Parts: sequence; structure tokens; C-alpha cells
Amino acid sequence: MAPSDFAKANIPELVAQLTTDEAIQLCAGVGFWHTHAIPRLGVPAIKVSDGPNGIRGNHFLMGTPAKCLPASTALGSTWDPALVYQVGLKLLAPEAKLRAASVILAPTCNIQRNPLGGRSFESFSEDSYLSGLITAAYINGVQAGGIGATVKHFVGNDKENDRMAYDSIMSQRALREVYLMPFMLAEKLAKPWAYMTAYNRLNGTHMSENPEILQKILRDEWKSEAMVMSDWFGVYSVDLSIKAGLDLEMPGVNKWRSLDLVNRSIGSRKLTQRVIKERAKKVLELVQKCAIGAPDILDGDGIERTLESDEDKELMRNVAAQSIVLLKNDNGLLPLNAAKLKKVAIIGGNAKAKILSGGGSAALRSSYFVSPYQGIVDALSSNPAVEVTYSEGARAYLTSPSLDDDLFTEDGLPGWTGSWHAHENDDSMSALPDPFKTERMDETRMFISTSSPKGITKRWTLKLRGHLLPREKDTPFEFGLLSAGRAKLFIDGDLLIDNWTRQRRGDAFFGCGSEEEYGTFNLKAGVTHQILVEFVNVRGPADGDEDEPVMDSNPGVRLGGAEVRDSDELLSEAVALAKEADLVIAVVGLNADWETEGNDRTTLALPGRTDELIEKVVAANPNTVVVTESGSSILMPWVNKVQALVHSWYLGNATGSAIADVLFGNVNPGGKLSLTFPNAEEHIPSFGHFHSENGQVRYAEDLFVGYKHFHHRNIKPLFAFGHGLSYTTFDLSDLQVSKPVVSASDVELTVSLQVTNTGSIAGSEVAQVYVTLPKTSVLTHPPLQLKGFAKVRLEPGKSEVVNITLDKYAVSYWEERFSTWVVEKGEYGLRVGPSSDQLALQASFTLDRGLEWRGL
Repeated sequence: MAPSDFAKANIPELVAQLTTDEAIQLCAGVGFWHTHAIPRLGVPAIKVSDGPNGIRGNHFLMGTPAKCLPASTALGSTWDPALVYQVGLKLLAPEAKLRAASVILAPTCNIQRNPLGGRSFESFSEDSYLSGLITAAYINGVQAGGIGATVKHFVGNDKENDRMAYDSIMSQRALREVYLMPFMLAEKLAKPWAYMTAYNRLNGTHMSENPEILQKILRDEWKSEAMVMSDWFGVYSVDLSIKAGLDLEMPGVNKWRSLDLVNRSIGSRKLTQRVIKERAKKVLELVQKCAIGAPDILDGDGIERTLESDEDKELMRNVAAQSIVLLKNDNGLLPLNAAKLKKVAIIGGNAKAKILSGGGSAALRSSYFVSPYQGIVDALSSNPAVEVTYSEGARAYLTSPSLDDDLFTEDGLPGWTGSWHAHENDDSMSALPDPFKTERMDETRMFISTSSPKGITKRWTLKLRGHLLPREKDTPFEFGLLSAGRAKLFIDGDLLIDNWTRQRRGDAFFGCGSEEEYGTFNLKAGVTHQILVEFVNVRGPADGDEDEPVMDSNPGVRLGGAEVRDSDELLSEAVALAKEADLVIAVVGLNADWETEGNDRTTLALPGRTDELIEKVVAANPNTVVVTESGSSILMPWVNKVQALVHSWYLGNATGSAIADVLFGNVNPGGKLSLTFPNAEEHIPSFGHFHSENGQVRYAEDLFVGYKHFHHRNIKPLFAFGHGLSYTTFDLSDLQVSKPVVSASDVELTVSLQVTNTGSIAGSEVAQVYVTLPKTSVLTHPPLQLKGFAKVRLEPGKSEVVNITLDKYAVSYWEERFSTWVVEKGEYGLRVGPSSDQLALQASFTLDRGLEWRGL
């Protein structure tokens, strides 16, 4: 029987036929990425794969080259659910099929409570409504392509430090109106096939064992049919998580749900066979959806493949460009005219760097990449007379830059040669002299995870040998080495860095890595220096932590390096180039070291001397365009001195092409900020109570998240939520509100307005509708809440009437005393405009009666 025949299986009959052991096996994964097969009953295994900005496949180490899409904050900034649907249908679902994956572990729709959160780039917005609609579009697109979506992290995972343990303490109103709302909208509008629980506690109980959320709300109240899985290693008990409604523990490595432990729990009457089979049934239902949605995956050979079509590349480039936000454009400096430029200086640490996305499980190996520098140079190629100069200006990296392009093997191929050595036995630290396996490896950041050779001993050694590309002149070069395990770096046979004998604990490789250790070596002109890194997957002792555990699931090693440069000289070089140019394009920002799963940022400031670089370059040449790259908010103390400012997020493979499209006017920017950029960290709503203190994170800002806080406290942000300029101009007028219709279970009214392109080129505008609840309410509510929006594209001089329908979600709040949604009768305010701080159109409407409701 073919695996796809499971599409026709009778699930209740299958559940009845399951032995207890088979049911237990279905409730936990196999390896890192698969569910359990039951061959006796024709139940196939299914494979899942990480998203959210692309489908990585099975391996972190030398993974299958993949499409890296714009980060979620970028997708949120399109304010275009129809476009995000196309991303899901035409890019993500086909990419999952190429990876032989039936389910993707995405999208993430947690709230950007604080931009310091390490995974803020993975979520769509600080606003629940925008996040919910973009999430639903993403899911609908993916699942229309026959691939399951897993909405995550359910719920309250809004920071990274202490993420396995901290307790998100919030009011029921905040939980319902802010943090559950994107999931609720996704369930209502898209019916995701799966949910993934968060690592953290919520009001005292870990999410993977939280029956209040998993059973009472998700299943009983929302009537969800989804399968619920844990985040990886996010299960902390046997019986509690099973009884709470967690169907699948992932991964199958070091799992709680072993046959022995679960059977012991059944024998001690902590669990029953019935509840085990209830959990197994949900897994079988997901497998059947996969068999129906993409039978070719289950019947396929399981080999991961890469395929790039011109159509795919064009869509990726368009999506990236549509997400870019034009923050400032004084004196019409943009768009640029390549034909009129004579000398362009490209400056900044991000201009040539390979920055695709934030770090962690979102990271993948890109099938191609266009840097901002290359994209700009390509755009300028139409003018053969233009001269382009470049300077890094200021170092922006946290860990030493990759050496992927600097090493080659004995055979002259890119990369280095890795020889895997088994040890004398599983407990030995002595590597055998003869290699267990030898292969060429073309990465210098190597998160090995579970990709060590099959059959090798539990402890093993990896020796990496390569040749460094020769330099044209004598060059002092600083190497950096970090590892999850122990590592040593030898240059020409001499030990340069010892990250083996004693270590300093760090955050790399999902919190298992060391701090980076450095060593400087003088590279000789024309000399091919020999590089050797020895790595063993056993962590070394450190001050305060003398344990030496085997890294059985998270081993990794990273070698980086850069030419030693004096920071003053770098700045002076950039300023000199700026003075000589008629235009400067400065590309600065963050990268996957600063914004990553596993740890939070400590500041909103740009790295190192970046701010000083911008100040000095702009002083030297006012014709400076600044392009910023980050996945969330950053500070810009120089903003009033800059004429043109473009925020590009993390844009994936097509980064440079998309940036150039906007800078040179091939694309008229239409992105709008999906989160507020504050003037100071102290202005963030959760300032002072964002960090885990004795395991508790108090959501003291309550309902006032993001722009709601800025309106409530009358604080002017750097750039407001929803802000985004265009190369044309628009007029919003003629606001009309229909008479509301209140039924026993819903409310309906229509907001209409006219949008006119008053400029000279085609462009897009987003009409944003914000609602104010009645002032007669006895409860406190945010002064303005986004409850509707519409994106419209118009030719110059053209107008379009936009109709936006509001329903009960636009006028409801959670009544904690009675555990119900409430719509009060009374007068509601309505404000409409192109951003949350420009709401010139105002109206009101009256509900002559209220209602209460539950469910969706």
C-alpha cells in the first residue's frame, strides 16, 4: 500500500486497532523532524521543517540551498494579505515539497511586545489585528498548496532569555485582546493544521502542559481541529502535557514520552490508555491531511532538492521591494537617477555582508544572494561613466565575519576538508587516528546538530583543514573561534586559539556555545597559510560550570575572521570617500548575530561606531541616502540630519535587488511600518519590566502595547506604527459609515472612503481604520485600536472608493468577570488615515444595543 493511500483511512477504526505502545509512539517524534510510522496499519511518517522565512530541510549543516524570503516583520509591513497569500501558495508550499516536508513550522504570530526580543523579526507586528490577518493569509496560502502550517508559539513567547522557564504574567484581558488574538483570527480565518506550544509558562503553568489554553480555549471554545505539538525540547513532564492536550512531543531525541515512562504512568494511573489514544488520534488526523494535501511527498523518495525559476525569483524580489518602508525623503532626494550620477560612495558594514534573516531556526542556506552593494552596482550599470567607491566605515558585526569565501581545499575547491574521527569508545576522549568519514565542507559556521555521520561513537572529533587565500600584502588578521563543544585553531601547525582547555559560556548555537575567543596572526603576502580546527563534541569546563556534557543534539563550531583595521582609520576612509562623491548610499544595521533565537538584544542602538559613521558621513556630504537593515526597531539619533532614509528589514535572497529597485524608482515604495520605532528605549511600553526576574515577566503595560501606549501617554515616536512614504502623494477623503446592524451574534458596518493619487506616478496607499470604544464604558480601553485596513494601488490622478467591513471583533473587549466577549451599546469613535499618527478623517457610529459572545 502506498503511503498516500492513508488519505482514505478510517481514523476511528485505526485508533481502535492501535496497541498502547503504538499509540504512545505516535505521540512523540522520531529523530529531529519526523513523526512515527506504524507500518502494520499503513500509517506513514511525515516530515516537518523549519520556517518561517523559508524551508530549510533536515540539516543545519550544509543544508539544501533554499529560498530565503523576507522576514515576518517585512511581510507584515506589506500590509497586503493578498500578496502574503501568494507567498504561501507559490513560494512556501512548493519549497516544502522540494524539501519532502509535509508540514512547515510556521508562521510565528507572537506579539512584538518589545523590539529587544531576539525573535521579534519572526513575528509580523506589534498589533494583534494586523498580525492576525497576515498570519491567516500566510496559512491559507500554504495550506491551499497542500502543505500544513503550524502556527506558533502558542502563547506568550515574547522574549528569548530564560525562555524555557520564565512565567508570562498577564491579565486575562491582555491575554485575550492582545496575545491570543492573532491566533484566534488565524483559527477563524484559516484553520491551521497544527499549533506549536511556547517554551514559557503562562500565569504559572508551562504552555505544553496548560489545559486552560490547549483544551478549554483552543478546543472547547474555538472548536479547533488542529494537532498540537511542542516546540523542540519544550516538554517538561510525561502525564501533565498529555492530559493537558499536547498531542505530539518534538523532537524524538531525549524525549519524555518513551514507552517505558508512559507505560509506567499508565500503570500508576497517572494516565489512561484512553487519553493516549486521544492524543494519537490527532496525530493520525494530521498525517491524513498531509496525505490528502500532498500525496506526492509521502510517495516520494524523500530527497531534498533545490529549484529556482525566473518566476520565483521575480516574486521574491517583488515581495521584498513591497515590504521596504520609505521613512524619510526630504527635498525629493529619492528616487535616484543613475544617468545623472558621476561618483557614488557605498558605505557601511551591511553593504557587502551576507545578511539574509535573523538567526536561529529561521536561518537557512540561501540558493543565491544579492548584497545591497551588488544590487546598487547593478542598477548603476546603465551608466558606464559612473564611478563607485566603497568603505566599510565602521565594523557592525558581533561575531567575526564568515570565512566561507576565504578557504579552499587541497584540490582548490571552495571550503575545507572535514575528517570525522570516532573515539576509542563512547566514553573516551581519545580520537582514533584513521578518519571515520572525510568530506568537503563549504561552511565556516557549522551548526552540526544531529548531522554527524551515522554509526559514529557518541563522542567524536572533527578535524577541519583548509588553505587561506593569499593576501596581496602583509596583513594582521584576527581570527575568532567559538564552539558548542571544544575547539582549537592552528595556523601553519602552531596553536593560535585554545577554546578547549577552559571556556567562557555564551549564547551561540541555541545557548550551548562558548563565547568567541580571538587570536591575531600576521598573514604574509602571497603565502597560502594552513588552517586546522580540531573540534570535539564535549563541552569544556568553565568558571562556575565545570560540567563537561556531550553535545548530542546541539554541537557546533564557528571560525571567523577579519583584517585588523584601526576604527579611526576606517571612519576617516569613509568620510574621505563621502566628500569626493556626489552621492553617498550608507547601508547599516543589524544581522543574525544581534537578532536571533535564544537571546534578546541589550540595546536598540546600532552596533559599534555606526551612529558616529552616519553623523560624519552626512556632515561630509548632505546628499546621503541611509538604508537600515534590521528585523525590529532601532534608534536613529542622526535622523534629523539625514535627507533620505529607507528601512529594508531582512529581505532574504533578493535583498540587494529589491533595495536598488526602491532607491532607483523601479518600485514605488508602499510598505508601512508593522511596529513603532521609538525615540528612546525608555519609551517602549514594557520598559522596566521586560526581563525575567526570578523567573517572572510581568506584562505591566497590560493592553497598552505598541502604538496604543504611545497614544495613551501622548509620546511622540521616532516613526509611528503604520508610517510609510511614497514617491507620489495621496488624498483620503469622503469618509462614510453605514448604519451598524447588530444581530444576536455579530455586528456589521461598512466604512468607505475615497483614495486619490494626487501625484505624478503610480503607487499604493494603505487606508487604516482605528476604533475608539465608548467613553461611557466603565473600563479602561486603548484610545485607538486598528480594526480594519485596505491597500489600494492607483495610477496618477486616479481615485478609488475603498470599502472596509467591520464586525464584532472591531467593537468587543474581554469581560474578565464573566469570561465572555462584550460589545457595549453606545457611541464609538472612528479615525482613518495613512498611519497611526495621521488620522485626519473622523466619524462616529452608535450601537443601540450590546451583545455577549464566545467562541470565534
